[in-house]
Amino acid sequence: MSTVANIVNGEIQKNGVSAAEAKANQTAKSGDLDKEAFLQLLVTQMKYQDPLEPTDNTEYVSQLATFSELEQMTNLVASSDLTRASQLVGQYVTVKEKNETTGEETIKGGKVDFVTVENGKGYLNIGDSKYSIDNLDSVVDEKYLNAFNLAEGFMSSMSSLPTLAQLTTNYRDVIDNLTSVLGDMSTYEKSFLSPAAIADFNKYRERMDELVHVEEAEAAASANE
Repeated sequence: MSTVANIVNGEIQKNGVSAAEAKANQTAKSGDLDKEAFLQLLVTQMKYQDPLEPTDNTEYVSQLATFSELEQMTNLVASSDLTRASQLVGQYVTVKEKNETTGEETIKGGKVDFVTVENGKGYLNIGDSKYSIDNLDSVVDEKYLNAFNLAEGFMSSMSSLPTLAQLTTNYRDVIDNLTSVLGDMSTYEKSFLSPAAIADFNKYRERMDELVHVEEAEAAASANE
């Protein structure tokens, strides 16, 4: 089965609509109608209007005025985003980061080195990563951010551990390192860890001590044989 497309004035027609107009209409339906697409649609409408019943020019003017108003609002929002982002340069912030695969949302923090603008949207550049201004969570001081990152690192290391039942002395270095980190934390820094997280770690610490004691006892027994 074949499909025949009409050609009018050198334009391929799709269901009675020119390719140019079809493209503009599709763009409009997607919600991404920009100024260029709007003007293309407007020119196409004027080009193919019925000469016996031409569209009133006031309608074109009204359409253009409406789009111009929308464009000004969009530019205002973009300008506002840039202003907000620019004011954060040199400051410490936390931002929300969403895992596109799992949908899980986490909080990251750092110092805003500079800002960039892409498609009218302001982005905060923190280290090697950039985040939309829309993902801004909080503006914090350096002390808060350091404590936050320390707690995040602690919990990340905890998450790498197996269950208590599967714990072996192969994880001794991890447990020892976490013990050192926790011991060096100030009361303020420890407040970023939940009581449940600290209690869980203490269980791992106790279990590791038991495993090390058993291993050392077995090694001593083997040496005496």
